[in-house]
Amino acid sequence: MHGLPFTPPAGADESGHLGPPPAAFALLAADGVLVGWSREAEALLGYEASQVLGRRAADLIAHLPADQEGSDEAPSEQLRLDGTRSTVVDVRHGSGGTVRVAVTLHPLVPAPDAAASGSAPSAVLMAAELEKLRWWETRQAMLQGLVTQSPVTLTIYGPGAQLLWANASSVRELGGDITGLLGRSMTELFPGDVLTTQHLAPPEDLFQQILETGEPVIDVHFRGRAPADPGREHVWSSSYFRLVDGRGEPVGVCEQSIDVTDHYLAQQRLELLAEAGARIGSTLDPARTAAELAKTAVPHYADAVRVDIAADVLEGEEPKALMGGSLVRVADSDRQASQVGEPVAYADGSPQAECLARGRSTTEVLDASTRLHVPLIVRGTPLGLVTFVRGDDSEDFDDGDRSVGEELASRTAVCIDNARRFRRERTAALMLQRSLLPRSLPEQSAVEAASRYLPADSHLGAGGDWFDVIPLSGARVGLVVGDVVGHGLEAAAAMGRLRAMVRTLAELDLAPDELLARLNDQVGREAPDQNENASDGGGAIGATCVYGIYDPASRTSTWAAAGHPSPAVVQPHGPVSFLRLPPGPPLGVGRLPYESVDVELAEGSLVVLFTDGLVEARGQGIDMGLDRLAAVLGEQRGSSPDRLCAQIVAELSTGEVRDDATLLVVRTRALGARQVAAWELSPDPALVAHARAIAAEQLARWGLDDLAFTTELVVSELVTNAIRYAAGPIGLRLIRDRSLICEVSDSQHTSPHARYAGSDEEGGRGLFMVAQLTEHWGTRYLPTGKTIWAEQSLPVA
Repeated sequence: MHGLPFTPPAGADESGHLGPPPAAFALLAADGVLVGWSREAEALLGYEASQVLGRRAADLIAHLPADQEGSDEAPSEQLRLDGTRSTVVDVRHGSGGTVRVAVTLHPLVPAPDAAASGSAPSAVLMAAELEKLRWWETRQAMLQGLVTQSPVTLTIYGPGAQLLWANASSVRELGGDITGLLGRSMTELFPGDVLTTQHLAPPEDLFQQILETGEPVIDVHFRGRAPADPGREHVWSSSYFRLVDGRGEPVGVCEQSIDVTDHYLAQQRLELLAEAGARIGSTLDPARTAAELAKTAVPHYADAVRVDIAADVLEGEEPKALMGGSLVRVADSDRQASQVGEPVAYADGSPQAECLARGRSTTEVLDASTRLHVPLIVRGTPLGLVTFVRGDDSEDFDDGDRSVGEELASRTAVCIDNARRFRRERTAALMLQRSLLPRSLPEQSAVEAASRYLPADSHLGAGGDWFDVIPLSGARVGLVVGDVVGHGLEAAAAMGRLRAMVRTLAELDLAPDELLARLNDQVGREAPDQNENASDGGGAIGATCVYGIYDPASRTSTWAAAGHPSPAVVQPHGPVSFLRLPPGPPLGVGRLPYESVDVELAEGSLVVLFTDGLVEARGQGIDMGLDRLAAVLGEQRGSSPDRLCAQIVAELSTGEVRDDATLLVVRTRALGARQVAAWELSPDPALVAHARAIAAEQLARWGLDDLAFTTELVVSELVTNAIRYAAGPIGLRLIRDRSLICEVSDSQHTSPHARYAGSDEEGGRGLFMVAQLTEHWGTRYLPTGKTIWAEQSLPVA
């Protein structure tokens, strides 16, 4: 052995996985002279074998160990061969520095034949760098901890997925002695479901695949019941990798698992709450909101859900203190026991009544189920109650489940309260709007009329649509349909103001274009105030409107529009058409002039006025809606206006009504020749007596002799004024309708006024007497002049 490098015995793991750290070996003779030197010693201390062999080992020691400084013991004493010794020394390095190493000196006992020959004892000196030695000791402690103390389960399976080895944590989870578990397959040990989304082969095939390919499988989630805790489902996160021996041959598969049940449940609860936030409250309907809660909670959170809400809340009223009664079942996921829509009452002292009284959730355990009762609370007042039910096959509600149920109920309660507030405001807006709309259409001879108003189904609330039929002088009638921009109480109030303004301006006998112009000015002045005072910042800032006047005596009509869809017209024997009205700006958003269009309407013609909410449906344009309206009018032209309204609504209002819709259908009438008498007179004062005479003769033919005196006086005064103050021909017309109407027309646009004449005045009393003797009188203006009219009631038959 002398003079040859010393090679240590096999056994060190060069990969550094399980074995001790690489050690330097040297062989010492009995006198302490180095006679063997390993490659590891060359690498550790920087000396080749030729540099140290034959030298005393003590010559390489720089000084005594730190704990023996000041001792009289020489370095050679530290390396004496009287037994196994271990110490830490500083050794001179071949490069000139020092290396602190841990050394162990182990004597070699000579063989018996060698001892008989007198051979001296020798020793093996093993040395390792101190830091590497400490790391090896730390790693050994870590491996010991993984085997005995780690919460991570480690198991080793051989071919066929049979258990070969398990650490202490795995044995505890398996609930038995390791000797009774060895050889069993993974499927037998951990039966359960795979929760991961990746495709996995059966355990036996999976392990064989890992053994052959060496590709690990990472983070596979399993759900099942552990033998040590069969009463609760657990979730494990497992990873698998191949084990090889020193020759690189596969010997098995290692499974590393950790129980992530709490983390998995927390993640599932967060996902449930996220889904609830996206799903619950999509509408402003309490029943649908409750159904959304049930659909969200079943089956991931509970097996069944029941929701009861106070009857007052469903009506939009403020919530009041609840005990066990006055509740209505609005949702029940258990269809076999469904009581949706029925009143529900809970006895005093029941878990449900206690839950409502205390405002806290309670748990009720029954033979076949467990129930969690959670109140729906808003601003400290319960709106109702949610009951989550789990069957006997499910786990009971724990504290985490209770928190989730309370959060679900809290979100649902807010949505139900929003729906309640919306219902209350919408009901108030609808009541206001309906109170401002005509409750019935006035009786008149010009048209037969019918109407419909359809409020919107959306969360926007009531709109500002309106319609009106306005009796005018001369047996004429004003027809109007309008739509205020916006929704809610502000729109309904604005609609009421507009309708009142239209009636006022119409009774002044203004032409449609002039009426819209004045209405536009008024809306423009009110718009800033509406925007400033609107509670939600969305007040009505404009409106659209179409207005027309129909004269049954001449069977003519005049129309003008302010940004509104044109009416549809169906002549008795003609096609369905839409009036071509000049496009006028919506009310309140422009100052452009409006234009009127004259349209002759035969007796029996249909005129249909509507708002855009009727012809604008979800998913289709207004042109498609107009085509559908024209088709209904073409097929049902012979129907009465009321029946026609029903047909149009049934055909065009299918599905969700996104905006208010208003419909006004009229069928025109005409005054026959026996109801109208007209004359043209020259502006000659001598013809005043002739006018009185022909008027009296006409009344005699109508059998209205009782009105002859008053009518002659009215004709006399109006014709005299026309002759005195006007020029050109003078028109006289008598109309027998629901009243007797006397009209005198001239070419002047000056407006006459009734006044009190002084006692010394010879004239000025004509219009005053006309106003006193008739029911109504007034003036309307035409492009060619004006008409003064007076109306008398017909005598009772």
